[in-house]
Amino acid sequence: MSAGLQAAVPVIAIDGPSASGKGTVAARVAAALGFHYLDSGALYRLTALAARRAAVALPQLEDDAARRQQIETALAEVAATLDVRLDGEHVWLAGEAVDAALRDERTSREASQVAALGPVRAALLERQRAFRQAPGLVTDGRDMGTVVFTDAVLKVFLTATAEERAQRRHKQLMEKGLSVKLEDLLRDIRERDARDASRAHAPLVQDAAAGLLDTTGLTADEAVAEVLRRYALCALPACK
Repeated sequence: MSAGLQAAVPVIAIDGPSASGKGTVAARVAAALGFHYLDSGALYRLTALAARRAAVALPQLEDDAARRQQIETALAEVAATLDVRLDGEHVWLAGEAVDAALRDERTSREASQVAALGPVRAALLERQRAFRQAPGLVTDGRDMGTVVFTDAVLKVFLTATAEERAQRRHKQLMEKGLSVKLEDLLRDIRERDARDASRAHAPLVQDAAAGLLDTTGLTADEAVAEVLRRYALCALPACK
């Protein structure tokens, strides 16, 4: 698809903090509209997982500038050469289904570290934009509306209180048979929020054109219905 035709494809960009429910909402909105769906966070989790499997270190506080640059360059190379396939239901890395590995807490923590690195974000930028295909795209992440798809027809900043998000994550993990302390999850979510908001490259912020959607106390059905309502009211080229 040419750049001009691709730019005409509508994009719904849903940004928000960790465990806000944006992935569930975005996937269901995409299904309702018959649009493609991109979980941008999966690409950062894949980069973190691929780096671990290739024994590529993550940056540490004690690293000097030269060491940090070396690590960032290596991680950017991992991101640029990911052998990945997203088929809507499963994620494949080098031909292996890695759905479970992508969702564990270690990978999530490491992905948050990887996502803070400018070279990694640059390496994945065009890869994300390539998902913009007819008839449309719904995407979720931290910088979908602010950096990747700045011309999205609808931008939503979806959030919930940290306590609500920790409760949701706790329920998900318990349903999978994993025992995790709620207070540990709450602390982790608050740390990720601070890291995402303060990073130098593409920090998590609400775009000026993004409408706030606080899902605290809302069901997934209610949140999906609200995004669909906003999209129905949208008039190109932009709306809130």
